[in-house]
Amino acid sequence: MIFGRVKPIDAILATAEKKSLHRSLGALQLTLFGIGCVIGTGIFVLTSAGAQKAGPGLMLAFAIAGAICIVAALCYAEIAAMMPVAGSAYTYTYSVMGEILAWSVGWALVLEYAVAASAVSVGWSGYFSGTILNEFLGIQLPAYLAAGPLALGGAPGGLINLPAVVIALLVTWLLMIGTTESARVNAVLVAIKVTALTAFIILTLPQAEMDKFNPFLPAGVFGGLGSGIGAVGAAATTFFAYVGFDAVSTAAEETRDPQKNVPIGLIGSLLICTIFYILVAAGAIGTIGGQPIMGPNGIPFPAGSAELARQCALPEYAGMLVCSNEALAHVLREIGFSGIGNMLGIAAFVALPSVILILLFGQTRIFFVMSRDGLLPEGLSKIHPKWKTPYVVTAITGSVVAFAAAFLPVGQLADIANAGTLYAFFMVALAVMLLRKSEPNRTRPFRTPALWLIGPLTMAGCVFLFLNLPLEAMLVLPGWAAVGFVIYFAYGYRKSHLGQGRVEVHEGELEPAAPIHD
Repeated sequence: MIFGRVKPIDAILATAEKKSLHRSLGALQLTLFGIGCVIGTGIFVLTSAGAQKAGPGLMLAFAIAGAICIVAALCYAEIAAMMPVAGSAYTYTYSVMGEILAWSVGWALVLEYAVAASAVSVGWSGYFSGTILNEFLGIQLPAYLAAGPLALGGAPGGLINLPAVVIALLVTWLLMIGTTESARVNAVLVAIKVTALTAFIILTLPQAEMDKFNPFLPAGVFGGLGSGIGAVGAAATTFFAYVGFDAVSTAAEETRDPQKNVPIGLIGSLLICTIFYILVAAGAIGTIGGQPIMGPNGIPFPAGSAELARQCALPEYAGMLVCSNEALAHVLREIGFSGIGNMLGIAAFVALPSVILILLFGQTRIFFVMSRDGLLPEGLSKIHPKWKTPYVVTAITGSVVAFAAAFLPVGQLADIANAGTLYAFFMVALAVMLLRKSEPNRTRPFRTPALWLIGPLTMAGCVFLFLNLPLEAMLVLPGWAAVGFVIYFAYGYRKSHLGQGRVEVHEGELEPAAPIHD
């Protein structure tokens, strides 16, 4: 039976048990670490798309997405502390629900990381074109090179987003030759991002006008399933702005008193980020307004659509928040802080490539682990003799990321990435609940409080946001899964190491398991 291929937890834990990590992190350190992981791309690049979906209700959207992330994070923390090994949700699912569902999660994570990297590349392109080229160098990139055919706010006639392609391929090349981020450089970039957003809040909130928030919910709370509009539709998109909190979960093994400090770090960092995001949205909308551009039927034009691009090309809409490719810098310029707006644009220009690097690295790591398990050809994880990196899968991934960034708008890319993320988080919550039943006595450095409530809430929240994504984004996930299952049954099912009776632990030694008959 294909559902009988479950990788033994003891085999997975043997990897972790070879390590002896010092428990040194406290609640404050975990909270700061979480803030650094979460604050980044989403708030810089999705403010425009979120405002077009929900108007001032974008503030409510951030609160909804943040609440669902908090319950998901608590589930993630328990299983991450139990199995602090590579592979993330793919490995967790493999240990509880078996190979075929683990494959589906790993395949969804591949989609998540690759498409998210494309979204960040498009977001970086907006700041590069608007701040670096236009404001500093006085160069106006031709419309056909500045945006894809349907790029948000791009003038009709866009052909390819050349800057997004260039940055995606550049980061891919850096990964291939072995360039890595140092913790010190990353800390500096985090400080730059947090300082930029703090300055934005300080400058905009005092100038906010209450009438700019009326109507607060021009598209309502629920725009309808598959519509992707309204406050909940915007929450499904802005969920992208919170991705990264799982890094806090994986630090549970190095945390003092994890049962106390892990939830403080997770909930504390997510609450602070949620407050940050709501204040940024309030500052942007309260100063220049954030009402969506409505279609003739009284419903907002879809974010990233050709119709919206045509409207944004008209003089009366050109300065609107929903039409900007560099929303936060644009707001500061509009209210008389051009110099600081340009500095914020530079902050995004400098910091966002590091996010692309992390996402591409994470995607290649998932590919590598799946290949190591025999579910994908070993050639994909082939190591370059000189660079010592998995250059084949890195090159393939980078090419796909560059292609998506060339032609698709940032809002649509974020929605597609969120579909994969929500599925993975749903499966993690399910795995935690199943493990409580099947392995109640196994050591848990952190136990999710009130799992009987938190687990179902996480699963329901993930389904709720998924169903409020635009229909086309929802359809991508089953389509992608169908392609994945064809690959699995054509190759992975036969070549699986576990199916052949081989259980390998690559960071230690473990006796091979008995053959599995299915």
